[in-house]
Amino acid sequence: MRYFLPIALLLALVGGLASVKFKQISSLMKMGAEMTKAGPPPEVVSTAPAEAQVWGGTLSAVGSIAAARGVAISNDAAGVVSRIHFDSGAQVSQGQVLVELDASVERAQLASAQARVELAALTASRSRSLVLSSSLSQAQLDSDEAQLRTATTDAEGLKAQIDRKIVRAPFSGRLGIRMVNLGQYLSPGTTLTVLEAIDSVYVDFTLPQQLLSVVKVGMPVKVTIEGAAGHASDGVIAAIDPEVDSSTRALKVRATIPNKEEKLRPGMFANVSVVLPEQGSIVAIPATAVVHASFGDSVFVVEDKRDEGGAVVQGADGKPVRIARQHFVRLGEARGDFVAVKDGVTAAQEVVSAGAFKLRNGSAIRVVPDVKGSPSLDPRPDNR
Repeated sequence: MRYFLPIALLLALVGGLASVKFKQISSLMKMGAEMTKAGPPPEVVSTAPAEAQVWGGTLSAVGSIAAARGVAISNDAAGVVSRIHFDSGAQVSQGQVLVELDASVERAQLASAQARVELAALTASRSRSLVLSSSLSQAQLDSDEAQLRTATTDAEGLKAQIDRKIVRAPFSGRLGIRMVNLGQYLSPGTTLTVLEAIDSVYVDFTLPQQLLSVVKVGMPVKVTIEGAAGHASDGVIAAIDPEVDSSTRALKVRATIPNKEEKLRPGMFANVSVVLPEQGSIVAIPATAVVHASFGDSVFVVEDKRDEGGAVVQGADGKPVRIARQHFVRLGEARGDFVAVKDGVTAAQEVVSAGAFKLRNGSAIRVVPDVKGSPSLDPRPDNR
């Protein structure tokens, strides 16, 4: 009898604890069931509508930037460099002296030749006076005149030799890297530097021969450099080669691009778009909405969640629950912040423009305003 009371108390204690644990476990199971039913918390995203836009037709190509005028500066005569009047990368004007070669011997010869010219001129003048007074024969005057012309020609020849030893800029432009030094002996034709006028540049590219009837001189083009900051450069087609390349069956085209800020440099690889006069309607979405994957490109379209009966599911706030449905798309041309969609999305559909990388098909979402600003066909971000 004395053991009955402790045993009863122990059983009561165990029963109480079991009841408490049962209620806790039941509550957790109920909460888990509710969370399973509600699904994971919504992902925070930004959205934008797919827009019907009218884009002009374009022809895409790749090209290379070339200077409108460019030349390798070299010396015409042999000699030793006595003076250098330029620095690498300097802007020079037409006719500006760049390099002088040693011409001390020629200058001494020129001084002697000029002295002979002065003597011959004085002798010829005296002979003319004597011929007028019949004191000198005409034959002697002719000989003196010939000596004057010979001396003058010799002096002019020496001046030309000296001038050949002075290298000048043939046109205004920007110089390249200097490749000569003071005291260096130069053979004729040695490259001193390069000179290029790049305030206006060419872009050379090719198009298929089937487009010969479409492409015309004067058509506008847009040129972009991969990885370069800034917007596309505008230009026009300046020339079309009359001959089609027999190996590639491609048409050579050259466009002129203004380059006052010198952002385009000769030798650069360029993406070229020839703008056609025809226009067409397309569906455009922000480029940030596209999810690229090895199995294809896709976007997430925002729609209301529906139950098995097709009714819209309401959230705790009484508003429809929004989900993201994955649509695989076929993309077209990209312009600015937009990309054209050929198939998979229709105009006015709402797509996820920011945060799509963290979504799965059917994910619940919460839409917030996009803090990045509105996409543009001609974006011009500020320099920071």
